[in-house]
Amino acid sequence: MRYRPEIDGLRAVAVIPVILFHAGFDTFSGGFVGVDVFFVISGYLITSIILSEMDEGNFRLINFYERRARRILPALFFVMGVCIPFAWMWMTPRDLKDFAQSLVAVSTFSSNIWFWRESGYFNTAAELKPLLHTWSLAVEEQYYILFPPFLMLAWRFGKRWILVLLVAAALISLGLAHWGAFNKPIATFFILPTRGWEILLGSLVAVYFNRQRLLEIHHSVSQILSACGIALVVYSVFAFDKQTPFPSLYALVPTAGAALVILFAQPTTFVYRLLGSRLLVGLGLISYSAYLWHQPLFAFARHKSLGIPSVGLMAILCLAAFPLAYISWRYVEKPFRQKNNISRKSVFAFGIVASTALIAVGLVGHVNAGFEKYYLDYRLTEIQKYNNNLIKSHTVYNMIDNMVDDGNCNFWSPSIDKETVERFMGCSEKFGEAVIVLGDSHAMNLYNILAKSNYHPFVVSISQGGCRPQNERSYCHYDSFDEFIKEYKNKISYVLFHQSGSYFIEDTYGGVDSALAFEDDQSYAFGVDNIDLVLRYLGGLNEYTPTLWIGPFAEARIKFDSKDLLNGNYYLNPNSIKIFSELEKSITDRIESQEFFDRRKFVPFSKIIEIKSDFLLTGNCVTYRNTDHFSRCGEEIISEHINPKLFELE
Repeated sequence: MRYRPEIDGLRAVAVIPVILFHAGFDTFSGGFVGVDVFFVISGYLITSIILSEMDEGNFRLINFYERRARRILPALFFVMGVCIPFAWMWMTPRDLKDFAQSLVAVSTFSSNIWFWRESGYFNTAAELKPLLHTWSLAVEEQYYILFPPFLMLAWRFGKRWILVLLVAAALISLGLAHWGAFNKPIATFFILPTRGWEILLGSLVAVYFNRQRLLEIHHSVSQILSACGIALVVYSVFAFDKQTPFPSLYALVPTAGAALVILFAQPTTFVYRLLGSRLLVGLGLISYSAYLWHQPLFAFARHKSLGIPSVGLMAILCLAAFPLAYISWRYVEKPFRQKNNISRKSVFAFGIVASTALIAVGLVGHVNAGFEKYYLDYRLTEIQKYNNNLIKSHTVYNMIDNMVDDGNCNFWSPSIDKETVERFMGCSEKFGEAVIVLGDSHAMNLYNILAKSNYHPFVVSISQGGCRPQNERSYCHYDSFDEFIKEYKNKISYVLFHQSGSYFIEDTYGGVDSALAFEDDQSYAFGVDNIDLVLRYLGGLNEYTPTLWIGPFAEARIKFDSKDLLNGNYYLNPNSIKIFSELEKSITDRIESQEFFDRRKFVPFSKIIEIKSDFLLTGNCVTYRNTDHFSRCGEEIISEHINPKLFELE
C-alpha cells in the first residue's frame, strides 16, 4: 500500500477543529466532526491493509493486533500515566473518583460505554473529564475486534459478497444512528452500532480501491469532487453545533467529504497539493498524540482555575498540545513501531503490564471514593473541613433522585407517557384541576419549591433537563404536552412555565448559555428571537389553559465552584445578579412590543424571593447545588417565602 501524504494532511484538518472546539472557541462550533473524519480515515487505511494482505495470502490476526497495539497503546498509556499526578493534585474527591473509574474504562477499551452510562445533565461537566475524548478510541478498537474475523469469514464468498455485506451493515448502522440521534441521543453519540457506519464508509472506499475494475476519472472531475469533499468537511466545522442531531444523516456531510477527498485527491489536484503540504503532513503525523494531549490539558486547566480559564490561556494550551504531541510521537510512538527494536512479545507484555497497572490505580481510587479521607484529613484546613461538611450536608448532586413525590398527587414526570396520564386522571377525580409546572431543569427546581410549600394538593411537573421551547430536542416533551393540554384542558387550573435564563443571553458572537463565561467587562446581549419563540409557544398554550411564565432566577454561574465554597466564598457574583435583573426587564419589554403573550402573565422570580449576593449561604444552607440550580435546602428556604397570590391569574 503506497503512502498517501494527503491523508496525513486530512488528519491535520480533522484534529485542529476538534482541539479548538474542546477549547471552547465558538467559531468552531462543529469542530467535533473531526472525530468523524478520523473514523473514515481509519476505516480506509486499516481495511486497505487487511485486503492487501488477504490478496497476498499472508493475513494473520496476531499480526493485525500487534500493529494496533504498537499504534494505539504506548502513547495512550503514556498520556494516562502523566494525567494521574495532576488529577491527584488538582481534583476534589468526587472528580478524582470519576477520573479513577475512567482509567479502568479506557484501559479496557470500554470508555465509550462508560461515558455513555455516566453522562447526564447533572453529572460532572464534560469539559472537566480528562479522558472523555478516549471514547472514540474505544469505538475503533471495538470495531477492529469484530471486523477482521468478519472479513476472514466473508472472504471465502468473494469480494462481491464482502461489498454487499459491508453496504448492508453501513445502511443499517446509519439508519439506527439517525433514529437514535432523535430518540436516544446520548447512547447514539457514544456506541459502536450507531458509529460503525462511519468507519464502514472508509472500509467501502478501501474495497473500491482494492477492486481491479477501477474507473478512469478525468482530471477535472477529480479536481471538482476532491474540492467538494474538503468543502463539506470545512462547512460542517463552522455550520454544525451542539444542537445538531448527531451522528444522524447530518454526519454524512463531513464523512462523505472525507471519503471524497480519499477517493479523488489525485496528485494533480489542488486539494492534494494543499493537504500534502509539509506543514499539514507534519501536523497529521503527530495528530494522534495531539488528540490524546489536548483534552487533559483543557480539563486540568479548568480544574486548576477557580473560574473559567481565559481565552488567552486556552489558546496557549491549544498551541502547547502540538509540542507535547511531537515529543510523545518522537520518543514514544515511533520507537514502539520499530519491530527491530521492540519485539512483539515486548509490545504485548507492555500492554498487559501497563493496562493492569492503570486498572489497579483506577480500582484503588474507586474503592477509596477518590481518596476522600486523605483529602479531608491532610489537604484541607480546619475551616475548609467545616465548609466541606456544610456543602455535603446541604447540596444534592442528582436532582432527579430528589424530585418530590408525595405518593399522592404531587409528582414529577420527564414526559407524557401512559403511566403519567393514568396517574393524572386518578388525581383529577380526587382533587379536581391540576397545576402543571412545565420547562427544563429549572422547572424541576420550581416544582419542588411548590410541592414543599403545600401550595396546592395537585401539582404535576412535566419537565426535563435541557428541554426548552426555543431549542426543542427529540427527547423533550413539548409536542406531546401540546396534545395533552388540548385533551385535558378542562382538568388543568393553569400552567406555570419556568426555564433557565442563560439561554436568552448572547455573547459577542451570538452564542447562548454564555453566562458561564461572563466577566465584569464582557459585553452581552439578550436574544429576542429566543424570547419570542418562548412567547409564541406560551401564547399557544394560553389558548387552551391559562399560562404563567415564572421568570428566570439569578444564576450563580460566575465564580461559583466547590473550591470557592471550600475556601469560604459564599457570595454570588454581583454581576450575575445584575445580568439577570436586566434580562427580566428585557423579557417584560419584549412582551409589551409583541402580541404573543400578556405582560400580566409574566411573574418575575424576584417577586417570589429577592436573591442577593449573600443568598448563597443562608443560615447553614448552601442554597445552590451547582452553578445554576437550587439545592434541596435552597428549595425549602424559597418555598417558605412563596406568596400564593402571585399565581392568581385574576
